[in-house]
Amino acid sequence: MPREAEVDIIDAGRAISIALPNGVKQRFHAIWLRDNAWDETTRAAGNGQRLITLSNIPVDTRVSAVKSEAGSLHLTFQPENRTIAFDLNWLADHGYDNDRSRVSGWTSPDIETWDASLGAAIPLADFGAISRDQAALGNWLHGVRRYGFGKLVGGPVENAALFEVASLFGYIRETNYGRHFEVRTEVNPSNLAYTGLGLQAHTDNPYRDPVPTLQILYCLENSAEGGENMVVDGFRAAERLRAENPHGFDLLTRYCARFEYAGSAGICLRSRRPMIELAPDGELVGIRFNNRSTAAIIDVPYEDMADYYAAYRRLGEIIDDTSMEVTFKLAPGESFIVDNTRVLHARKGYSGAGSRWLQGCYADKDGLLSTLSAIELQNRKAA
Repeated sequence: MPREAEVDIIDAGRAISIALPNGVKQRFHAIWLRDNAWDETTRAAGNGQRLITLSNIPVDTRVSAVKSEAGSLHLTFQPENRTIAFDLNWLADHGYDNDRSRVSGWTSPDIETWDASLGAAIPLADFGAISRDQAALGNWLHGVRRYGFGKLVGGPVENAALFEVASLFGYIRETNYGRHFEVRTEVNPSNLAYTGLGLQAHTDNPYRDPVPTLQILYCLENSAEGGENMVVDGFRAAERLRAENPHGFDLLTRYCARFEYAGSAGICLRSRRPMIELAPDGELVGIRFNNRSTAAIIDVPYEDMADYYAAYRRLGEIIDDTSMEVTFKLAPGESFIVDNTRVLHARKGYSGAGSRWLQGCYADKDGLLSTLSAIELQNRKAA
C-alpha cells in the first residue's frame, strides 16, 4: 500500500478524490467520511462502536481542507471545524467507488464453488490439534468458510461429543428437536422407523426463518455396510443452472417457494423464501432445497409456473448428478460440519449386519465467522 496519496476536494467540499501512487483512484463523500471517523469523540476506544448518531452530524457536512502525510490523511470538516485523521490503508480497504456491474448470482471472493473434483482439498483437521492450536483452528475454519463444509477426525467417541465441536467456534442453536438429535438406526430393524434408506441431498429445516446456518453430524457407531455421507455445493449447482437456463435461474430466485413442517404435536413451522436466494445486488447468498418439506408453491403466476417447475426439476437433477458429490464414510470419533445455507448433505442407503449412530446439532455461522475473523485480525497484528 502506498504511504502517500494525492487528494483533491471536489463537489464544493461534499466529496474528495484520492489518487494513490499505485494508480488506484477513489472518491469518498464527506458525510460518509465523517460518519466513519475513528477519532475519540466518534468511536469508543474499547469496542469501536459509534458514540454519535447520524443526526449528530450536520446535514451540510463538507471537507474544507486536506493534508496528506505518510500513511494518513487529515481532513477538516465544516461546519464543525474539526480535523480528523484517516488511515490510508483503511480507506483503501473500504473504497466504494468501484464498478458494480456483476452478473446475477455472483459469489463473494471468500467462497470457492466445487464439485466431485474437490478431492484432497476437503477442509480436514484433527479434533485434538484444533482444540489446542488456534492457528490450526483458523486454517480449518478458513476452509469451512471457503468451501462451506469441513471434516474432523480424532474426536472422542462419547455421547454429546458434538457439543465440543460447536464450542470451538460458537454456540448450539436449540430447536424443537432439542439441543441435539439422534440419527440412530439399525439394519433389519424391528421398527420401520429405523430405516437404512438413502436420503436425497437437501438442506435442513427450510421451513424455519431463519434456518439454522450450520449443522454438525458426529459419528459414534458405523459398522453397517454403506451409509456414506455425501455433500453437494448448492452454489455450484445454482451456477450450473444459470449457465444452462438463465430464465429458469431467474424464476427460482424471483419467486418464493413455501416450506412446512407439522410432524410433531404443537409444532407448525412455515417459511416463504426462494429456493435460490440473492441479495439485492445479485450476490448468491442461500439455497433452500428439501423435497420432503416443500409445501404447495402458490406464489408463482400461472404463466410462469410450468417454466418454474422445469427449472426446479433441473436443479434437482444437477444436485443428484454424481459428478457434483463429495462422498466419505465417517468412522467413530469423526464428524463434519456444513453451511446449511449453501451445502446440501445426503446419505447413501446401507444394509447388512451392524449399526449406525450419529448425533446432530445446529449452530450459527455468525459465531464461526466471528471466531475466524478474530483469529485473522490477531494474525495481522502479529505480522
